[in-house]
Parts: sequence; structure tokens; C-alpha cells
Amino acid sequence: MKKILLMVLLAGLAYAGNGQAGASSLIPAPLHAEEKQGFFRLTAHTKITAAPAFTEAASLLAAELGLPAQTQAAANFNTNKTPPGKIVFNLAKPIDTLGKEGYRLVIAPATIVITAGTTAGAINGMFTLLQLQQLQPDMQKIPCASIIDKPRFAYRGLHLDVSRHFFPVSFIKKYIDLMALYKYNTFHWHLTDGAGWRLQIKKYPLLTSVAAFRNYSDWKSWWKNGRQYAKEGEAGSYGGYYTQDEAREVVAYASKRGITVIPEIEMPGHSEEVLAVYPQFSCSGIPYKNAEFCIGNEDSFTFLRDVLAEVVSIFPSTYIHIGGDEANTNAWKTCPKCQQRKKTLDLATEHELQSYLIKRIEKMLAGYKRKLLGWDEILEGGLAPGATVMNWRGENNGMEAAQQNHDVIMTPNAYYLDAYQSDPNSQPEAIGGYLPVQRIYNFEPVPATLDPAKNNFYIGTEACVWTEYMPTTYQVEYMVYPRAIALAESAWSAKEKKNFDDFQRRLQHHYLLLQRKSVNYYRPSSLISVNAIPDSLKKQDLVSFSTEQYKPEIHYTTNNTIPVATSPLYDKPFYTSGQTIIIAAIFKEGSIVGEPTTYTTNYHKAIGKKVKYNNTWSDTYPAQGEKTLTNGIEGSLTYGDKQWLGYLKDFDATIDMDAVQPLNNLSIRFMQQPGPGVFLPSYVEVLTSNDGVAFTSFEKQVNTVLPTEPQTIFKSFTFDLKNKPVRYLRIVAPNIRRGYMFTDEVIIY
Repeated sequence: MKKILLMVLLAGLAYAGNGQAGASSLIPAPLHAEEKQGFFRLTAHTKITAAPAFTEAASLLAAELGLPAQTQAAANFNTNKTPPGKIVFNLAKPIDTLGKEGYRLVIAPATIVITAGTTAGAINGMFTLLQLQQLQPDMQKIPCASIIDKPRFAYRGLHLDVSRHFFPVSFIKKYIDLMALYKYNTFHWHLTDGAGWRLQIKKYPLLTSVAAFRNYSDWKSWWKNGRQYAKEGEAGSYGGYYTQDEAREVVAYASKRGITVIPEIEMPGHSEEVLAVYPQFSCSGIPYKNAEFCIGNEDSFTFLRDVLAEVVSIFPSTYIHIGGDEANTNAWKTCPKCQQRKKTLDLATEHELQSYLIKRIEKMLAGYKRKLLGWDEILEGGLAPGATVMNWRGENNGMEAAQQNHDVIMTPNAYYLDAYQSDPNSQPEAIGGYLPVQRIYNFEPVPATLDPAKNNFYIGTEACVWTEYMPTTYQVEYMVYPRAIALAESAWSAKEKKNFDDFQRRLQHHYLLLQRKSVNYYRPSSLISVNAIPDSLKKQDLVSFSTEQYKPEIHYTTNNTIPVATSPLYDKPFYTSGQTIIIAAIFKEGSIVGEPTTYTTNYHKAIGKKVKYNNTWSDTYPAQGEKTLTNGIEGSLTYGDKQWLGYLKDFDATIDMDAVQPLNNLSIRFMQQPGPGVFLPSYVEVLTSNDGVAFTSFEKQVNTVLPTEPQTIFKSFTFDLKNKPVRYLRIVAPNIRRGYMFTDEVIIY
């Protein structure tokens, strides 16, 4: 019996565990997937047959596989009766439980059968088949499997900002192709913003002949040098736009692949480009002065109605995105027309004035049987009755919308794909932040604190791709993949199916697919992250390593020497005492891959000590609250890791060392990321006291790093305390720029 069992196990390894990508390698993870022995072999004679409802899906599959178009309509099939060498699309019975987008896919040596109740389901099954095919070393051999699948969320979006940089239709189609392979069903096309208008509107030609072009190709240079627009055809003009026919072409292309295109037309803010060429719709009437439409001017609504009439004629999507975010109310406060409108409507605030615009636009869209979609600022001043909210600021706004029985799509800015995905100093310039693939994979769209009765209002999630720092299609791909693959699983797969270790295993197979698609994806870094957690009982740090490499061979030392192949092999966390210099490196075939990582553990005297915060931190970045500065855990590359304490005011805190004692060294670290407005303090001063009342200045260190330095900088201010007996240490760090200022840990020896 044991011998028979061993033979069965070895047979299983032969088709599923020898590096072959079977159904267990699919992303997103299917609801149910069972690998079977054998292969379906694609040949020039493979035929595709479809039930009448699925002839278009069958034609698309034939085109994708390079087979003659098959449009033969037939009744339902089963694998026992279908002739060999066929791929069949079956219409599910009415009692089937596959839902609107689910499918069954059965791959046998002689036949492949895709069963679905809708076209969307048939297309999803088709792209699962195509993904499985394209994961194979030999794409003519598709491994046998039985798959039952359906999505967790109805809305699974990927966004692309084409205002900051314009990308050609050919790239948009490639973007959509990849979306379809990973089960995204919504392309959010951010077509307008201050950096450029990108859609032809025939009634207002200046939107494309001038507002679609600018005088700097580099977004940062344009932003810092007057933000002027340029005429199409001029030698120095940079930009572009999509004709209405090109936009319709994209819509049709996406629709064939089960993807809805939602256009975003910004209002009332982010409209600098419109008001530069049509200043009569601004409060001042002067070009280049305002970024918000004049809500008191009825002509503004005429313009918006005209634009939306052309937009809805191009895009058949249920949703039309109108932006609604980051509108500056200052012009409205001093505009006679806006104030008159506010008075006439008996509105209390300018936010209510914006809400009035949003509600009027919603009625316009309802006239076209469309729904309004906007960023979560549309909550301010009162939400339009049928609006859906994209929650980009934290989680609270989405929960507020759900409490009001409005649908919510989670697009939190902490998970924008314009953030760094590795050490910022090793990467092309980005907006800031740090979002490695594991962190985005662990994103859970439904907040843990949401009232369960409101879960059904969370209809999906979306990854946003803002392109200020992505001037080329290659850079877009680099920033999007593989992170978009990670989010795809959160959007599609059941919550209980998610497991990052298994995702990382599956992802190894998908690099082949991305290479075949000529995608300039981000390559896994050989950087080793060191995590040191203090153990208060042992008075030691528990050290662990992690890396983006899959199952790496890591050797390390604890004596400040470069590791070699015979150095200790990392296989589990280990303890260190006091200050220990760890150097770790990934090895392959006896040699170091990349650069070694050096990290100093610091089980220091301040761990667990009480801190009095003379100034409080920002509610947005509370980290670990009062414990943050002395919890023994240093922050990572991102201030979003809940270890960096964020301040919008001066930093001022006092550490109580419990008793007067000789101290040798104090160090406190801050970070700078100018992109998102994070800056170092102007100086750091340490004051000492033995009674906690009277403090004496010990030393002040002036910051010498310029605020204009573009890269991410981590700066430690270190003070030699000269073995001075002291109990209380007060640290003051002025925030003169009034941006965010982040600090993570005070280290004292």
C-alpha cells in the first residue's frame, strides 16, 4: 500500500511540482482549482465551438490563439460527447450558481469546455485559459485542470492618469490586455487635469488645440515654471489627445475583453487647463488665475453640460467620473456670482456650494441614464442622492458613505502605484512613500471596523496610477507590474484564499508571461529587510530577515564582517544583545547576489521608558502613540508603516529614564521626502534635567540638508552625552516648513 501511495505522489509531482505552471499557479487564485494529469495540445486544427450567446468570445479566443475564426453555434456540450481537439463555450443552466461573472473551466486531453451564464463569465473563463497557456514553457501544451471560479467584488478597477503624460492608443490597448488576463473589469481613464486635457470635444476645440499641450515635457519643470500651455504644432509643444474615434476604438477594444472604460472629467477643481483657454468660466475671467469653475456663473454649467453630452456619446459606461476632489474654495469666497448663488440657495459654506454643483451634474447624468462617480470630497456639503464614492483618504469617508447607503469603491492613497516599491535611493524618482508588492497584496478593501450590515455597499477596489513621475510607457509598466497583479487577487479572490507566501510562489511563473508580453516590470530586489523586535524579558532583539527574492539562500554575520558561503545560513529568527552589527547577503552558487545589507540592532536603555509629549502628533500618523519613540522598533522605508510618528507642528518630547544615570549617546532619526511634503526639522536640540522641571540646553545640531533635495533621506541626529549623569532628556525639533515631519525611535545608551 505504501508503495502504491508513493507512486501516486510521484505521478502528481511529475505534472504539478516540477516547475510546470498548472492551475495552482493562476493569479488571481480561483475559488476552486484541481490539477489533472495530462495536457490539451493546441494545433492548427483545434476548433472552437460556442453556444450562440458566446460567439464573440469564441472569435476573440480564436484570434488570441492564432486560430481561424470559429463562429459555429451549437447546443450545450459535455466532455464525453465533444469531438477531440475542440474548445467549447457552453451556456450554463439557469439553476447554475456561477453568477454574473463566474465560470467553469474543464481542460481534458481531448477537449476544453468553458461554461458560464453570461458573456462576462465566458470571457473570464477564456482569459483564465489564456493565462494558463501563456504560463507554459511550451504554449501548445495546456495542462489539464478543473476550475470553478467567480469574483469577490463586482468592481475591479485599474486607473491610468494620461493628463500628466500622454500615452498612445497602442499602449492603452496593451494596458487593457494585461488587465483582462488578471480579471480586472474596469479601466478608469483619467482624461483631464491641470497638466493637460486629453479628449476631443468638438464644441470646444481649444481644449485640444491648446489645453492638451504644454511648454515643458517634464511635469516638474512645467509645474515650477508658470504652468503655461502651448499651441498644437509648435516646436516646443508637448502633449496630445485622443480623438473621439480613437476613444471609441479603445472602448470597443476593452468591451470585447470584458472591460468597461470609465472616463474622468474633472470638476469643479483641477481645471486649470480649461480655464486658461476658456477663462469666462472662472471666477476672475482671467486666464491662468483660477483652477475651479465659477459655480455662480450659469455659463459654467452650460459648458459642463455640453462636454458631458459629448462624453456620454463616446463612453457607454454606467458611471461617469467627475473628480470632485481638492477644490480650492478661496475664489468662491470672494466671487460676487458665487456668493450670490450661495445666498440665493441659503447655503452655509462653500462646501455646500460645491455640493450644489455635484448634485446638478448628477441630475444631468441621470438624464442620460448614467451614474455619478467621484472622489470622497463629494461627501463634503452633502452627498448627491445617487452618487458612488471613491474613498482615497483613509477609510472613514468610505464608511460614512456606506452609512448613508451609498456604494463605495476603495482606492486608498496609501496603495497608489506611484509610490516607491523598493529603497527610494535605488529607484527612479517617484512621488514618495513605499509600497512593496507584499504590502499591496495584504490590502483588505473592507475596513475591519465597518458595520457588517453595510458590507454590501463596498462594491470593489481600484489601484490608481498617477503619472507625474512616469513620462514613458516603460516607466508606467515598471511601476504597475507586478503590483497590479497583487491587487488583482484582493479584488477577485475570496478573502480566505489569500496567502502571500503562496502568491509569491505563483508569481514566479508569471515573470515568463510578462516577458512574453514585453512588459518592463519591476524586478525583485536582492535587498534584505531586517526586522528587529525587542524582547523585554530577555533584554534582547529577535531578528528576522525578509526579501523580495523567492526562497533565497541568505548568509549573515554578527561581527561586522562580510558574510561568505560558509557563514551562518539564515533559517529562522535569532537573538542579538545590545548593539550588534549584522551583515546579511543573498547567495547563489556560492557568490553574493547584489549588495550586502548592514543593520545595527539596538536594544538600548530607553526601550520601554515613559515619554511626555509636549506637542501632540497628527491624527493621520499616530504610529504606536505614546509608545512609538521607545518601543525599540525602527521605522521602515515608509511613513505609512505605523512606526513613524507624524507631526504637522514642532516636535517636543521628554524621555524619563526612571533614575539619574550616566548616559553616553542619544540618537533620533527623521526622514525627508519633498514629493509628498515631508521635510527634516530645521535643527534638533537636546536639553537635560534631573528633576523634570528645570532643563539646560546640552547641544543643538542644525540640519544642513536642503529641502530641495529630491531623493528620500533618512537623517539621524546623534549626540555624544559624554557619560553625563541625567534622568530627563528633552528633544526639540522645529518644523519650520509646516509640512509633515516624521520620527521613529529615540536610541539612548
